[in-house]
Amino acid sequence: MRLKVIYKIVALLFITAFFSAKNEHAFAQQVTNDTIVSVAVIYEGDTIEAKTLQDLLIRSWYNEAQMSAKAKWTRLRNAVYVTYPYARRAGQVINALNAQLANIADKDARAKIIKSQEKQLKKQFTEPLTNLSVYQGKVLMKLINRETGNNCYELIKEYKGGFTAGFYQTLAFFVGSSLKQPYDKNGNDKEIEKIVQDVERMYGLRS
Repeated sequence: MRLKVIYKIVALLFITAFFSAKNEHAFAQQVTNDTIVSVAVIYEGDTIEAKTLQDLLIRSWYNEAQMSAKAKWTRLRNAVYVTYPYARRAGQVINALNAQLANIADKDARAKIIKSQEKQLKKQFTEPLTNLSVYQGKVLMKLINRETGNNCYELIKEYKGGFTAGFYQTLAFFVGSSLKQPYDKNGNDKEIEKIVQDVERMYGLRS
């Protein structure tokens, strides 16, 4: 019995030695069918596998008309975002001025007050407004109408006289604009109104 155990141990050692000798150099990195060649990069001392992804084709679900409408709306939204703060501030000044002038009949006194407010507006807005595009200027005039209830022609005529209002209206005409632009929040200007309301909600400006 003891002899059989010894034979088994010797046989086991022989088999182990045999297979170890046959596979002495059979490491995964050196056997063709068990090796994966990969590209790697070294990033901050670490070796990281690098792969090149296949090209991915992306198609737009928008047709040409939809793309045009989206671009038009984006342009309008950007113009409102840029000009609304100026229109809001100008509206506050103009509305306060109207309330102040309501009880003043003397022409010289009215002119003095108007000139003072005009200086204030010029000081605040001359530089930023000169950087507006013609399109942004059109949107600004609509928004001033929204804030004051009067178009820009009426405001200039009221404060600076009909000749001055006519002069600026002519200048506006030559750049494809008009001081007499109306504001219809339920009609042609409903998109502007929607954007303004979004801005007011965003910044808590709604009264």
